[in-house]
Amino acid sequence: MSPELKELNIKEIHPNPYQPRLNFDPVELSELAQSIIENGLIQPIIVRKSPILGYELIAGERRFRACQLAGLEKIPAIIKELSNDESMKQSIIENLQRADLNPIEEAKAYQNLIQKMELTHDEVATYMGKSRPYITNSLRLLNLPATIKKSLEQAEISQGHARLLLSLDSEEKQLEAFQTILKSNYTVKQLHKFLKTPQTSYKASNIFISEQEKLISQSLGLPVTISLTQSKSGTVKINFANLDDFNRIIDKLN
Repeated sequence: MSPELKELNIKEIHPNPYQPRLNFDPVELSELAQSIIENGLIQPIIVRKSPILGYELIAGERRFRACQLAGLEKIPAIIKELSNDESMKQSIIENLQRADLNPIEEAKAYQNLIQKMELTHDEVATYMGKSRPYITNSLRLLNLPATIKKSLEQAEISQGHARLLLSLDSEEKQLEAFQTILKSNYTVKQLHKFLKTPQTSYKASNIFISEQEKLISQSLGLPVTISLTQSKSGTVKINFANLDDFNRIIDKLN
């Protein structure tokens, strides 16, 4: 049966459990909803008839959510006739190709294809038009500690940072280096150089910095953060809550 374009009652459509994208920016959704109110939905979503009830979303969940937000009762949809396995595979692949997924969402989508469809890394690479090492390196991101994965999802660190952290041989070292990235605002290049130094060297440096932070904080009675780069340049940040705190800092400096 050929795909059919039809207007469907939005309440008959249900999300797909294999949707790779897990996080939707509420501001972007609101902006898209306003555009849909003014201009209508230009690109239809893709669905299939659900074996249980109504229709199951295959691709276009962001548009679907924005239409719900816009208060639409009906939505244009392309209806495809697909089996459960075909629906899962197409949903994952179409969303991987279209959506701006973060690296963890992308890796989880590849993992879904491998586990549910029993595909090899080579087969996933062929489906996605990627190299096998790209798929393998993407999946390795799922081995990172939860704190680092969350930071990667939120774009606090880059995929380049994450791959360098994976080169460390323990979770403890990964978390320690991760904190250094956040504290010193390291680029990937700076992190690479930092990790090449002997571990005892940068541990000693971190301990010294922490001690100095405590001493200055005690002297001022205010929170102090010291950030040091690999080139030994850096910043000293003093946090104050009011004008009295600020005047106390000035008096100490004078």
